[in-house]
Amino acid sequence: MFVDQVKIQVKAGKGGDGAVAFRREKYVPNGGPAGGDGGKGGSVILKVDEGLRTLMDFRYHRIFKAKPGQNGMIKGMYGRGAKDLYIAVPQGTTVTDADTGEVLGDLVENNAELVVAKGGRGGRGNIHFASAKNPAPEIAENGEPGIERNLKLELKVLADVGLVGLPSVGKSTLLSVVTSAKPKIADYHFTTLVPNLGMVRLDDGQDFVMADLPGLIEGASQGVGLGIQFLRHVERTRVILHLVDMSGTEGRDPFEDYQKINAELKKYDPALLKRPQIVVASKMDMPDSAENLAKFKEQLAQDDTLATKPEVLAISSLTHQGLDELLHKTAKLLAETPAFETKAEKLQDKQAKVYEFEEQAAQAPFTLTRDADATWILGGAKLEKLFKMTNLDHEESMMRFARQLRGMGVDDALRERGAKNGDLVRIGNFTFEFVE
Repeated sequence: MFVDQVKIQVKAGKGGDGAVAFRREKYVPNGGPAGGDGGKGGSVILKVDEGLRTLMDFRYHRIFKAKPGQNGMIKGMYGRGAKDLYIAVPQGTTVTDADTGEVLGDLVENNAELVVAKGGRGGRGNIHFASAKNPAPEIAENGEPGIERNLKLELKVLADVGLVGLPSVGKSTLLSVVTSAKPKIADYHFTTLVPNLGMVRLDDGQDFVMADLPGLIEGASQGVGLGIQFLRHVERTRVILHLVDMSGTEGRDPFEDYQKINAELKKYDPALLKRPQIVVASKMDMPDSAENLAKFKEQLAQDDTLATKPEVLAISSLTHQGLDELLHKTAKLLAETPAFETKAEKLQDKQAKVYEFEEQAAQAPFTLTRDADATWILGGAKLEKLFKMTNLDHEESMMRFARQLRGMGVDDALRERGAKNGDLVRIGNFTFEFVE
């Protein structure tokens, strides 16, 4: 089964907790704090495996969790860091944050890696909090929480040449003749339900990958027929072979067919029409094909909507007419054509310029609301992270957290909103009293 779009959930490992411990050894005159740091949590990393062809492995396994770091120990011993969790994906996978729409990366090269969820750092032990004023602190940090994300993975096949056209124009037949691929071929529409790839090898040593993409119809960019799900596979191709059925056996006008497919490509991404395109007049072995081809060329010459007129090559996959010329001209175009940016890559470039700044500007250190039972509710990513890293088992750690809240302006904000002595304040599941 060909699976080219999935959603998965990833969660990085939490950092290990720092320890509160003291050195008490015989004949050691100067004891003191000796609590070690926690180890880092494991990150979740996507890695390209060129042996994979689809996202089928994610069909029944959608939740991935890395392991947490080990807690710190006595005698200043640090906890062991957890191993990173590697997830194999096929070449051509685009990774997007399903909640924000942010494009995280485009994995094309073999063995390329992308950290999608960073593991939390280990909490510091009390060995780090000793000072002249407090030489024996009972303060330690809990490990930092790991990043948790919902991801959308999209596979866009890596092909140099893409075959596009309406259903039953001969795309699968052409692929089966010029490559060793064995796509399904039958005399009905939408025989091809998944992209098929084949390697074309020419006598002069040139080779390229050709993809037979499922038949498009009018309205595909809005989800009609097989819809937009296969239009994205055209994005990575450098040359488009636009097959047009010249036989006229189905009562369609070849030029109208040609315009319909170009319109769908333009609606999906206008940049697709800027790529080199060869119009392949197929089924030239049929009786009326020559007459229809002559008419098609006249209509194409009179079309003012095209900045550059594509070359038209006549072929017959049945008799092998024109195939050598088609393949050699395609190889020549490929040699002259650089790789194009996909929509995801363009979006990623745009996000890189503005996303980080906007995120920092919009993110407040904390939020303050009031519940129906008159309890004050504190929230916000920064504040909640500090709370999760606070060791509630030790009073000194709690006092340190109270000082951090005061430094963030939480006390002043509560007073401005009318909080009084004894009011309840809640952070997550933890509730405490506000004291003036």
